[in-house]
Amino acid sequence: MTEFLLLLSASAEAAEKGGLPQLDASTYPSQLFWLAVTFLTLYLAMQFVFLPRLGGIIEERRNRIADDLDQAAEFKREAEEAEISYNKALADARAKANAIAAETRAEIDGQIKAEQAQMDTQLASRLAEAEDRINAMKQSANEKVDEAAADTTKALMEALVGTAPDDRAINDVIAKVAP
Repeated sequence: MTEFLLLLSASAEAAEKGGLPQLDASTYPSQLFWLAVTFLTLYLAMQFVFLPRLGGIIEERRNRIADDLDQAAEFKREAEEAEISYNKALADARAKANAIAAETRAEIDGQIKAEQAQMDTQLASRLAEAEDRINAMKQSANEKVDEAAADTTKALMEALVGTAPDDRAINDVIAKVAP
C-alpha cells in the first residue's frame, strides 16, 4: 500500500510541475530501460511460450485436416465401390428378371400352343361331325327332293296323260337330271 501512495504522490508532484512525465527528458533513460526489459520479456514469452503453442495448435489442426481429408477420400472410395457393386447387383437383378420373364413367356407360349393345338383338334373333330351331319342332312334332303320330284312327276303324268308311269322309270329320269 505504501508503494501505491508513493506512486500517487509522484504523479501529483508531476502534475504540479505542469507537463507529462513521459515527455520529461530526465526520465528517458529509465523509460528506455523499462521499454527494453518489457520488449525482451514479451519477445522471450512469444519466442518460447506463445509461438510454440500456436505452432503446435496449427500443426495439430493441419494434421487433423489432413486426416479428415484422408478419411473423406477413403469414404469416397468406399462409396464409389458401393455404387459399383450396387450397379452390378442391379444389372444382375435386371438380367435375372429378364431371364425369368423370358422363361415364363416361353412357358406360357408353350402352354398356349398346346391348348391351341388341343382346341384345333377339338374344333376339327366338331367340324368333321358337323360336316357329316350336314352331308347326312343333304343326302336326306336330296332323297326327299327326289321322292317329292318322283311323286310330283307321277301325279303330273297321271293328270296329263292319264296313266301313271312306273316308279323305276321316274327314278331313272330323276337320277339323270339331278346333280
